[in-house]
Amino acid sequence: MEITGGADVAESVAQFARRRQRGVCVLSGSGSVANVTLRQPAAPGAVVALHGRFEILSLTGTFLPGPAPPGSTGLTVYLAGGQGQVLGGSVVGPLVATGPVMVIAATFSNATYERLPLDEDEEGPSSAAAVQGGGSPPPLGIGSGGGGQLQGGIPDPSSLPLYNLPPNGGGGQVGHEALAWAHGRTPF
Repeated sequence: MEITGGADVAESVAQFARRRQRGVCVLSGSGSVANVTLRQPAAPGAVVALHGRFEILSLTGTFLPGPAPPGSTGLTVYLAGGQGQVLGGSVVGPLVATGPVMVIAATFSNATYERLPLDEDEEGPSSAAAVQGGGSPPPLGIGSGGGGQLQGGIPDPSSLPLYNLPPNGGGGQVGHEALAWAHGRTPF
């Protein structure tokens, strides 16, 4: 997602989640922001207003469409200041982009808020279908049939060769020579 300069990064992502009725998991971000208000993790309840321009080092967070409790959505950001200082915490005010900000995110349809652990009376088949999105095939179990395969014909990952090497890596360890051969380049 590209957020244009002058827009509030957190509000833009929250608005996207609401309008599209999708859950959003922010994985990273890059760009610069200004005048940020953060709650710092080291001092609970301490809110710090940062004035000036900062480069985004790390941007993570989640946004769920309503109805989700307020604490289930939000952003955490770590920023680099002009003097090389690193500051960060939970965003509690505007996070205004000073230029284009690129946000890498995963989105989820049918995102729901669940409080864990589930009560025993909620663990019936109907709640399992709701968590899985409904209509999904039954989960695959590990079969006792030989050949290193799971039921349903899916191979066991430990039986698959790694880069065309024997399944156990030729004695349990893959040396530089074996990796170089697999990648077609000489070892370091």
